[in-house]
Amino acid sequence: MSTSGTTVPATGGSTVRSGVAATARGGWWGFLGSAVNAVFGYVLVALVTRGLGAYGAGAVFTCVAAFTILCNACKLGADTGLVRFVPGDLAITGGRKVGALLRSAVVPGALASTTAAALLFLSPGMATALLPSLAPGDAVTLVRLFAVFLPLATVTLILLGATQGHGTVIPYVGVEQIGKPVLRVLIAVPVLLLAPGVLSLAAAWLVPSLAGFLIAGLALRRCRRRSTGHVSVRHTVVRETATRRGFWAFAAPRAVSSVFDISAVWLGVVLLSSLATSEEAGIYTAVSRVVIAATLLQLAIRLAVAPEISRLLALGDLAQAAHLHRVSTRWIVLFSWPLLALLTSFPGTVLSLFGPEFEQGAGALVLLCLASAVNVGVGNAQTVLLMAGKSTWHLAVTGVAFTVQLTVGFLAIPRLGVLGAALSWGAATVVENVVAAVLVRRHPGFTFIDGGYLLATAVALCLTVPLVAAARLLAGDTAVGLAVAITLGLCVFGIGLWRFRTALGVHELVGVLRERTP
Repeated sequence: MSTSGTTVPATGGSTVRSGVAATARGGWWGFLGSAVNAVFGYVLVALVTRGLGAYGAGAVFTCVAAFTILCNACKLGADTGLVRFVPGDLAITGGRKVGALLRSAVVPGALASTTAAALLFLSPGMATALLPSLAPGDAVTLVRLFAVFLPLATVTLILLGATQGHGTVIPYVGVEQIGKPVLRVLIAVPVLLLAPGVLSLAAAWLVPSLAGFLIAGLALRRCRRRSTGHVSVRHTVVRETATRRGFWAFAAPRAVSSVFDISAVWLGVVLLSSLATSEEAGIYTAVSRVVIAATLLQLAIRLAVAPEISRLLALGDLAQAAHLHRVSTRWIVLFSWPLLALLTSFPGTVLSLFGPEFEQGAGALVLLCLASAVNVGVGNAQTVLLMAGKSTWHLAVTGVAFTVQLTVGFLAIPRLGVLGAALSWGAATVVENVVAAVLVRRHPGFTFIDGGYLLATAVALCLTVPLVAAARLLAGDTAVGLAVAITLGLCVFGIGLWRFRTALGVHELVGVLRERTP
């Protein structure tokens, strides 16, 4: 069923091939961006923690957490709304409603973020409550610095959502996953050498937002010229009221659920800063960075698969959209589970790269890796739920998960510290993804387990886990043991990939690299 209510027949095998190819191509771009983001995010965390110690780093990353949550709240779900509606409109009407959709998305987000920034400026008590370990004056200055960049960062995300809706992930990858992380490190290095401090390093994190805003605007302008240049001016007049109503009927629930989504990542940092110490908040930040890096392929595939599934559903190709979901889930499981097995076996060695005091987060890393295995195991079920138009269902799922995380966090963090924060996030992750997978089975009726999925599980776990476990038992949680596990695991995993490349869909993932992008 299209967004306008018109059913369009399936277009046959070419559609599913193009959908898989587009997802694979976008997935490679997303993987590149996620890898760069993970590496430079890791470097930035290492620079900040080594330059300021766990105490100072905890203050900086607490503000980063609050800023990220506010930014995602103020965009009001508009970016996801554009990813949901723009592909369908381009496929059915040639993009006649895109202008109205953009106006409906950008203006409320800009107003909400500007209002939130003004409130932060006028509420010094909020700053001292968020950062009780800092001197009151420093806390207020730090929070106001973040407030200045809040509207820019919020509108940037909305504009990048529109570019994703036009079928390209390159602007999002270039701005959010490559440009900003690289610039932050390049700015932080001289800052650490010349003027290290909480305020200066916070500024290093924020300044790239200005460049990101400008690039996002230019990229969207280019996308619109390419996609709507063929539409006759006589047919571009649309009923903006109806468009706005339909858009916000979807985006309003997503506005709330997006806050829950981003809060899941940063809530532990904020709770540790308030209920425990800034040092533990800094340790937990490092742990969460490692976990996010381990799921970078899922994030990469999500960027590419969302507009493709939206387009296929708008055209009525339900079976082909389901096939795309199954194939993409197979890819995620195949490449993510071996990495999670490595991190679970050598947590202390990985965290020691941040500094010796960070090794105490090893238990938290193991717990979150186990929860992440469930997350990647169901694929991008939540994305499918949203692209199918069920933003209210998604809100209910994320609301339950947030309640679980908050409840467990308040109970566990005062007693267990970093491990308690990991326990709360892990419990919420499992609840959220299992429930989302069940709901996707109900509507739009997608499943992810088939013969290819079971084969991917066998290759990802049965071939690699025994070797990783043996290396851990023989060499312990050491750099040597990790090196041996990686070497042996890669050899056996590579053989498995080659042997079963067709059944696993790897030939589709790799073959798209040989094609010229149309």
